[in-house]
Order: sequence, then structure tokens, then C-alpha cells
Amino acid sequence: MWLKPEEVLLKNALKLWVTQKSSCYFILQRRRGHGEGGGRLTGRLVGALDAVLDSSARVAPFRILLQVPGYQVYSPIACGATLEEINQHWDWLEQNLLHTLSVFDNKEDIASFVKGKVKALIAEETSSRLAKQEEEPEKFREALVKFEARFNFPEAEKLITYYSCCCWKGRVPRQGWLYLSINHLCFYSFFLGKELKLVVPWVDIQKLEKTSNVFLTATIRITTHRKERDFSMFLNLEEVFMLMEQLADVTLRRLLDNEGFDLDPELQEPSRITKRDLEARAQNEFFRAFFRLPRQEKLHAVVDCSLWTPFSRCHTVGRLFASDSYICFASKEDGSCNVILPLREVVSIEKMEDTSVLPNPIIISIRSKMAFQFIRLKDRDDLVQTLLIRLKQVHADHPVHYDTSQDDDMTSHVFHSTSMCSDHKFGDLEMVSSQNREGSEEETSLPPPFEALRAVLQRSGSQSLDLRMNREQIKLSLWNDHFVEYGRTVCMFRTEKVRKLVAMGIPESLRGTLWLLFSDAITDLASHPGYYANLVEESMGKCCLVTEEIERDLHRSLPEHPAFQNETGIAALRRVLTAYAHHNPKIGYCQSMNILTSVLLLYAKEEEAFWLLVAVCERMLPDYFNHRVIGAQVDQSVFEELIKEHLPELAEHLKDPSALASISLSWFLTLFLSIMPLESAVNIVDCFFYDGIKTIFQLGLAVLDANAEDLRSSEDDGQALMVLSRFLDHIKNEDSPGPPVGNHHACSSDDRGTYPVTDIADLIRDSYEKFGAQSVEQIEHMRCRHRVRVLQGHEDTTKQNVLRIVTPEVSFLLEDLEEIYDLFKREHMMSCYWEQPRPLAPRHDPSRPYAEQYRIDAQQFTHLFQLVSPWTCGVHTKILAERTFRLLDDNMDHLIEFKAFVSCLDIMYHGEMNEKIKLLYRLHIPPAFTENDQDSQSPLKNPLLSTSRPLVFGDATDYQKQLKQMIKDLAKEKNKTEAELPQMSQREFIQFCKTLFSMFHEDPEENNLYQAIATVTTLLLQIGEVGQQSSSSGSCSQEGEGELLASAPSPEQDSVFVDNDTGIISQDSQAFPEEAEGDWTVSLEHILASLLTEQSLVNFFEKPLDIKSRLENAKINQYSLKTFEMSSQSQPELRQKSNLLKS
Repeated sequence: MWLKPEEVLLKNALKLWVTQKSSCYFILQRRRGHGEGGGRLTGRLVGALDAVLDSSARVAPFRILLQVPGYQVYSPIACGATLEEINQHWDWLEQNLLHTLSVFDNKEDIASFVKGKVKALIAEETSSRLAKQEEEPEKFREALVKFEARFNFPEAEKLITYYSCCCWKGRVPRQGWLYLSINHLCFYSFFLGKELKLVVPWVDIQKLEKTSNVFLTATIRITTHRKERDFSMFLNLEEVFMLMEQLADVTLRRLLDNEGFDLDPELQEPSRITKRDLEARAQNEFFRAFFRLPRQEKLHAVVDCSLWTPFSRCHTVGRLFASDSYICFASKEDGSCNVILPLREVVSIEKMEDTSVLPNPIIISIRSKMAFQFIRLKDRDDLVQTLLIRLKQVHADHPVHYDTSQDDDMTSHVFHSTSMCSDHKFGDLEMVSSQNREGSEEETSLPPPFEALRAVLQRSGSQSLDLRMNREQIKLSLWNDHFVEYGRTVCMFRTEKVRKLVAMGIPESLRGTLWLLFSDAITDLASHPGYYANLVEESMGKCCLVTEEIERDLHRSLPEHPAFQNETGIAALRRVLTAYAHHNPKIGYCQSMNILTSVLLLYAKEEEAFWLLVAVCERMLPDYFNHRVIGAQVDQSVFEELIKEHLPELAEHLKDPSALASISLSWFLTLFLSIMPLESAVNIVDCFFYDGIKTIFQLGLAVLDANAEDLRSSEDDGQALMVLSRFLDHIKNEDSPGPPVGNHHACSSDDRGTYPVTDIADLIRDSYEKFGAQSVEQIEHMRCRHRVRVLQGHEDTTKQNVLRIVTPEVSFLLEDLEEIYDLFKREHMMSCYWEQPRPLAPRHDPSRPYAEQYRIDAQQFTHLFQLVSPWTCGVHTKILAERTFRLLDDNMDHLIEFKAFVSCLDIMYHGEMNEKIKLLYRLHIPPAFTENDQDSQSPLKNPLLSTSRPLVFGDATDYQKQLKQMIKDLAKEKNKTEAELPQMSQREFIQFCKTLFSMFHEDPEENNLYQAIATVTTLLLQIGEVGQQSSSSGSCSQEGEGELLASAPSPEQDSVFVDNDTGIISQDSQAFPEEAEGDWTVSLEHILASLLTEQSLVNFFEKPLDIKSRLENAKINQYSLKTFEMSSQSQPELRQKSNLLKS
């Protein structure tokens, strides 16, 4: 198979390869230990290593290298499992490439040509391989059967794909199979009689990275809370790693980050996720990030092609991207040429005549009288047909007309939305001088705030303003010349020249309009006529928490700027922020939005500023402005990695690079607007609207690089903060046409006159030259990887805070408490994995307080109770668990939190005897015990006690006195502490007895416990009967109590239930008829005093219990218990369907 060319040094091959054939440009090599010549020690070692590896996972025994004469670096371009396979590749190279390469004069051109050809072959091979997989699903079906048999997951656990690989356990590789499913990463190996199974939920993965070690150069490392696992020997490691990234990202965001994930509805349903969906998602993410398009845009086609670029008078090679509402082009050479064509601006898409010079051409015409010619389009007819269908749909949804009565010159061509006010202009830049603008302002009765502000700044300027205005006019002239050649609408050619013009600073008169074009907010503005006005009308005057926060921050937004020192600017800011909160209630309002919006209002009209804010919050800075600012934290983590990569000495000095987050977070949230003079920061905003978040990364690195020496000499974080703050405060913009505006956010400095000043243009230029090599694709990969770490960091924070709250109130050791929390969380997660969302069991809600983020319902609680509770009662355990849940669900929302669960568990394990008996007592009275209880409607069918032997109490008088005194003492103690619990009825008491008998089953002291509880139960039944008789006769005095005690059973009464004729209660199913219950009751004090008289019972409830063994078993059996339950639930459904089919 062909390989993606990657440079290697032959001296690093460790003599593992032997050359078989060679030519001027290619070398065919055989791995030692394969074929002939493998008799030496090295060959035997290499052959033995490869022999134990699976044939699809080990290193291919043959390969072909590209060698350019005079170069020490070689590139593998093909590999093969057999000599015949590699010879086919060799013959193809000799027949198709070898003679062609002699025409090149430049050695670099030879390498580029061969690598490009090999990449094209790989693309064709990949597409054919995918088609083959679709045609032959039997192998996948076979792997699915093995996956289900080996790991015993429910049917809902869908397998995505599988790979052969090695899992390293220390220094020992275990060859086996890696299975990637929707919720888990699983590995299975059976080697030398030893079976190895690994199951790692994606939500437990904290870090996913590619590493290398002494033995292997490419390894995927999976890091969880307690372990690291290395996987290697993949045939295509990049593919595996990409799928792992996607699965981890999708699963964590689906389960842990519901705030920002609902925009991918097709991936919310796990059963629909396929390998192709994940690959398409990765491509979609890159497409939207690269062109900074709305997150709802779905990519439909990616086609290799060439675009005619008139400024270079040639066709530029690149790729065409077609989505719901856009046609985009990106050159293969990064930054050479990009084009964004909203279908709303497209007039026609036409096929041209196919010629040898212009193969498969199409012409796309837009409303500003420009046309784009694409050639070398594969499957052109189908592509054009689908584009025309989407074009028709877009025009039907957002009809547009334009004025043809004006001149044909581009500068006067104006577009209008059918229902839009005539003063909104789109697709055109209004090029007027500052003098003409001032004149037009005098004729306008209600000037927009940003125009009035600009006039104020010009009138209040100093004598140096003329020089600055001259510079402004020069920049304006450069932009005018550029528009003529490259276009002036959103469909302009975006090249390196545009980037250089933006880096110089956009002219004041063009800034707002170019922000609209670069961010494509102008398309949203044109597509939603009247939307902003309606929002303002609906939202203004309404009072809520969001509006209160907005009002609090209004006067903190650039208070030193004249525009916000009067009600005009404040009112505009209030309207935009309130409208946005109404537009996107999920984000609402977050701090720092006020600073950003106030700057947008300086250069754009209100409605334009609103749509710019939408573009920034929803696609240029995704997930920045929400409850947990996940997006900003992810980019902070990416920034730390970039610091380690580009500024290693500084990173080494900073023991904890995350400490920079407290300093640099505002750089990302406010685009440097809050910590830099405004006239300088707006130049950074210019670059941001053109290049996106890449600008902030490289500017941040440039700031740290400029202060690296001072930062390395700083003693603490406070000193480092002062160094950076002082530097940023002294960044000036010499080209700004307006007077400097103070920045109240920046730290003041006493040595303002002596501290060196940095020009913003120089800083931006340095950032592009030193740190501008990061591509959008690299940043998106890092974001995906670091999002896993950030979300897991939030999970760790949640866990630590919950444990901090709970630890003082329970007696569990911290490590045991952590295990219980993990089981509690996993139980919640398993229901999210395999069950349809139940209304009573909502998903993880990170907006709730820490202790309430994970909650479980009755079914989940029952599973956990069976796993970790010491009160196991056989088949009765489930009933006891249900009663416990009802008792803990004090707010009746059918959900309980971790604190309630562990507090109850703590009583069972560490409570004193009276606390345990009290808990058991409460489990058998309302609300825990209900009339609909599964076990409450049927009296005991089996005798509670043995009736074949008498009950011996010893000295009856002493026993009665002891019991009477204990009841009085308990009653006094109870009155001091809490309100009296309701007394227990006869039916409830029977269930209480049944629970006790079930708890004693299989205990080493089972016989003694049964005899003791028989004694106590007989006594309590008699106490209840005496109480019933006293109640019916109206005697409730202390003498009645004495009579109650005197009625204790004698040795002749050997049964708990006496027959009606003999005074003994019957044992049959009619033992306790409804009408006989009456006022039969016993109290907690009676029960506790009776139990305390039996030492065996006291020993049972006070013996120490160890939870560690149960926790270990729970971790092993939690999955199997859930699987068994789901399979048992599915059996009745299958039988029902079968009966329906038979009928």
C-alpha cells in the first residue's frame, strides 16, 4: 500500500532493513528476519518480534523509500506484506515516474512531484478501500459478534470500528484487538493462555496523546484517573488517533457539556453514530473553523479543483467546499487564496465547454458583477446539479433583489433585501473622505453614534492629527487600489496581501464595514431584515436577572470614552446586549460582552454591532460565553501547549504554566481590549476578524516573547503580572487618527515617561513572522484534545467539592468515599449510555450546585444498593432498596443526590446500633412504606419463628423491670433530641420482622440470631396486643404500661402467632385481618429496648463492617448487573413481539 511521505534518517533505522533494489530515486528494502538472509542474531531477534505480532498490526516486511541524490533524508512512500505486492509498486514507479523525473532540474521539485503523486494514489486507494468495506460487511459482523461475546455489553453499545494492535503492560506487549464503541474503548488479548480484557469508558479518559518510547516511535497513550495505557503497532495510527479524539470529544460533550453540544443533533443519538459520521464531523469542524461559518452549516462536498485568480493571472490549485448556504475555496498553499461565496450573493452557476486547456470548468457569477471560474472538477455534472438545488432553496428562503439602475461601477453597486430599509447597504464599501462624511452628518437629523463620535475625535485632535490623517488617507488609498483588483464584497479574494493590509490597521472609515465582511456578519444582517428591531421591541422593558447584570455593567464599559459618557451611547449598548440576551437565552449575558460590544458600537451601527456580536459569540469564539466559559479554558490550555512548544525556556522557568491563565484569560475573553489602550487594541480586533482565534494565540506568544527575560527573572506571579501589565499599557498606535483614549482597565505606572513604548504595528508584525505558522487545522486538533482535559478538570473539581462537603459528615475514609462517588457517577452514566432518556433522570447538569450535578432515580439507586449495601436480604433486597429511596427522597422529585446516598450508607456501615435500628424502623413506616409496596399486601406465608420449642426468658420479674427501665430511658433521651416518630402498625411490624430475618440469612451466627429475634418478636407482638386492648378500653395510664410489661410471654407460650381458640395468633394467611389491626402499635423505643436485651442481636448490629471488599466487587460487577437487568427487561418484550407475530 502507498504511504504518506514522511522524512526519516536511515541511520536511525537501527539496521533493521536490508536493501533489495535501488535506482536513482527509489530504494526497495526488506526487513531483517523475513525471507532469505535471516539467519543472523539480529535477523532472528527482529523475526521473533514480528512473529508474535498479528499480521495486520506488525511492521510491514517490505518498503520503498524516495531518495533525492545528495540528500540525507529519505521518505517512505510504500510498504507491502509480500514481495509480490511491493514489486507491483516498484514496477509502477519504474513505468510511470522514473523516466519523468529526469526532466526536473531542481531536486526539491522532484521530491514535491513524487510526494504529490503518492498522496493522490493514497486518496484513490482510500476511497476504494472504503467502498470495499461497504461491499464486504461480513468481517465487521464477525468482529461485532466477538465484541459482544467478549465484553457482554447491552445491545445498545454500538461498535464503531476495530483495529489490531498491541497493548503495552510495562515493557511487555500484548497483541490483541482494540474495539472502539460509542461509549467505551475496549481491548482484548489472549496470549500464551492468558486473557486480558480492558474496558475504559470515554468519560474516564483524561488525556489522549501520541507519544514514543525506546522500542516504538509511534504510540497512543490513554490516561485515566489512575492508569496509563499505551497502544501501538497500528497499521494507520493517524486514523486511529483521529477516531479516538472524535469519540472522546463527542462522548464527553454529549454527557458532560450539554451547554454547547445541542448544535450537533445528529450525534446526540448514539445509536446513529458511525465511523463515517465521525470522519464527516471532523471535516465539518475544520470547514466551519477555517472559514468561520455558522455552526449550523453542514458540509456536503469537498472537491479538488483550480480557481482562476486574475491578480496572479493563473489558476490556483485548491479545494472547493460546498455546504448548505456557502461555496468556499481554499488554496493548497496556506494563505495563498481563500474565497467565501454565500449562495445568497450567487446569481448563477453554469457549466462551460470542456477543453484540454480548461477541463470540466464552471462559472459562478455573483451580484457584484464578478465571476469565479473553477476547472478540473471531478463529477462536475452532479456537483452543479446539487449546487443549483441549494441555490434555488436559499433564494426561496431569503429572496434578494438589487438595484440595476445605477452605474456599473463596483463602487456604486448596492444590494437590498426585499423587506429591508433602504439605508442599509450590502456588498459594497462606501468610500468617502472625512470631510464629505462630516458634511453628510450635518444633513442627517439623527446621526448614528459612531459617526458622531468620530467627528468629536477629529475636532478635539492635537496638531499632530494632520500627520495621522495623512497616514490614514494613505492606508485608505491602498485599500481602494486593493478593492479594484481583489473585489470589495464578502466574496473578495482573501490573500496574503489582504492580511498585510489588515495587520497595518484598517482605516477608521472602513473598519466597521470590513469587520462585517471578514466575519460574514453582513450575510446574517441581510438575511434577517427587521429581526433586530423586533428583538429590541420584545426585550426592552422586561426585567430579569440578565437585565440586572447588564444594567450593572453598562457604566463599566469604556467609561473613559466620550461615546459612553452620555445616555446615547449607554442606551445603544443596553439595546444591543438586551437584544442578544433575548436572541440567545442559552448564553444570555456574560461579563466581557459589554466591553466587546461597546467597541463594536464605536465602528458600526446598532444593528450591525448586534450581528457582529452574534458572529463573535456563536462561531468565532465558540463556547466562550456560557456558564463555564469552556471555550476560553480550552484555548487557555492550547495556549499553554504553544508556550511549551515556542517558548520552552520560559515554560521551563514557569513551574506552573497554568498560572498564566489568571493573566491571559482576559486576552482571549476581551481580545486585549480590557488590558491595552483602545486605539492599539482595535488593530488586534482587525486581525481577529480576518484570521480568527489564531491572531490571539500568536499575539499572546509575541507579548510573552517580548517580556521573556523579565518574566524569567520575576519571583512570583504578582511580579509577572506587573511586568505584562506595564508592557501592555505602553503599547501605542502611532497611526491612530484620533487622540489617545485612556484605558481604565490597564494598570497605571509611575514611570510612564521613561518606560519604552511599543508600537502595535511592530508587535503584530512580529507575531506573524515568529508565531504565524500555526494552521487552523492544527489549532482545531489541539482544541479537540484539550477539551477532553478541560472537561475532565471540571469533573475533578466537582468531585473534590462534593467530597469536601460530604467528608465531615460521614465516617468513610477518603479513598473509600472517592470509590463510592465513582460508582454513583458511573451508575448515572450507564443509564445515559444505554437507556432512553427518562423524564425523571435528567442528564448531567453543570449549571447546578456541585452536590446536585449528579442525581439518580429509583432504578439506579436500587442497583447501587444491591452492590454496596451491607443489608443484603436476598430477593427482599430490592424491596428494601425501594423503601430506602422513598425515605431519602424528601422533596418528592424522585431523584436523590450523592450526599443523601452516602449518608444513608454511612449509617449502615458506621452507625451505632440505635441509629441502625432507627433507620430500619423508618424504612417500615410511611413515607418509605406505602400501601402499594410490593411486599406489604401479602402477610407472611412462612412462620417467622420456630413453634417447636419454648421461649425461655430466665427470671421474668428481672426481665420486665429491665425492659421497663430501658423504655423510660429511651423515651427521655428521645424527647431531648427530636420529635417522636409515628408508631408502627401491625402490618408494618410484620414487614420489619421479615427484613430482619432476611438480613440474618447466611450469617455465621444465623441460628442464634433467629432464636434471639424470635424471642424479641414474640415479646413485641404481645406488647402490641396489650397496647391494643388498653386503647380499646380507654386506659392509657402508666398502670396500663405496667400491665403491658406484665403480659410478657411465658415459657408455655411458644408461638408468635396465637390461635383464636387458645389465645394464640394463627400463622396462616389470615393471621392479621384488616379489622383486627385496629390500634395495634409498637414504638421505636419498644423495639430498640427489646433488641438490646439480646446480646447476639447487639453483636450483629455493632460488629465492624468493611466496605472495601464490596467496593471492589461493585467495580467488577456494576456493568454485568446492568447488562443482566437490561437483557431480562428485553426478554418479555421479545416474547410479546413473538406472540404478536404468531397471532
